[in-house]
Amino acid sequence: MRNIIYRKASGLVILTFLAVFSLSGQDRNELIKVYNLGAKAAQANVDSAIIYFENAITIADKIGESANDIKQNAVKVLPGLYLKSASAMYTAKKPDADVIRTAKKAAASAEKYSNPTVKESAAKILQQSYNRMAGDYFKNKDYEKALVTFDSVLAINPDYVAAMYNKALIYRTQGNSDALEQTVDQYIAKLPSGDEKATQASKMALEYFRAAGSKANQANQLDEALGLMNKAAKYGEDKDLNYYFADVYNKQKNFDKGAEYAQKGLSLETGAAEAKAKFYFQLALAQEGKGQTTEACESFKNAMFGAFAEPSKAKRTNLKCK
Repeated sequence: MRNIIYRKASGLVILTFLAVFSLSGQDRNELIKVYNLGAKAAQANVDSAIIYFENAITIADKIGESANDIKQNAVKVLPGLYLKSASAMYTAKKPDADVIRTAKKAAASAEKYSNPTVKESAAKILQQSYNRMAGDYFKNKDYEKALVTFDSVLAINPDYVAAMYNKALIYRTQGNSDALEQTVDQYIAKLPSGDEKATQASKMALEYFRAAGSKANQANQLDEALGLMNKAAKYGEDKDLNYYFADVYNKQKNFDKGAEYAQKGLSLETGAAEAKAKFYFQLALAQEGKGQTTEACESFKNAMFGAFAEPSKAKRTNLKCK
């Protein structure tokens, strides 16, 4: 253990010496020595090599034009070394904050020294690291940090649709209806028409707004219920959604709309008579409200199944149906 500590300490002395050494300014021979140390370290210790090459560039700048050839060699190598370090850290599943810090250095070095290939690769590592970090926040239910981190992903790559979808899932969990709608719409707009992922997102949004509309309906908040159900309808046709529409419109005594949506629900329901009962019940209520007694009697008859059997029977009695 003592030998290990000694070797680590020795390494620090050498690097500190090089740092001071570079500040004092040296001739070309000393610059070559530092550069060669970097080249040797690059085979075994990328992070040490980075320090050597950074020092070589600093020394070359102090020497001036006569050192430009060596500086240019260091400049060609340095961004790739930062990238190699960041990539190794990501693969080894080092803390994402550390990976991100190193990947940013790679991107900055690539920008400074005009290396578009390294810059693009560094951006990919940043995207992956931010996404992994956001996923961890999401799993731990730290939703605010997850949202901020997914935004960092999208700042790097605005077309990274997985981050958008994950944000939508968070907004659904938080009950943030406006943000959910906006994010789902952006997500779908980024996908090709008919894409299965778009279908999945539409279904998720439809179910969310349908459930929220049903809850508002149960609370007799009818205008709010209609607003939420209209949002749900943006994302597709749904038999149960049509049932809730019919129920709300009938409560508002808008019997034409109540009948319209009850019929729509019936056209989508492919199940047996018991499954169709709730739609017939809403249709019958609309027909009763419109004064269409004969039609209402027939619809209440078709609704006499399951939970709708007793109320339909009572309605038929009140209407004196034959």
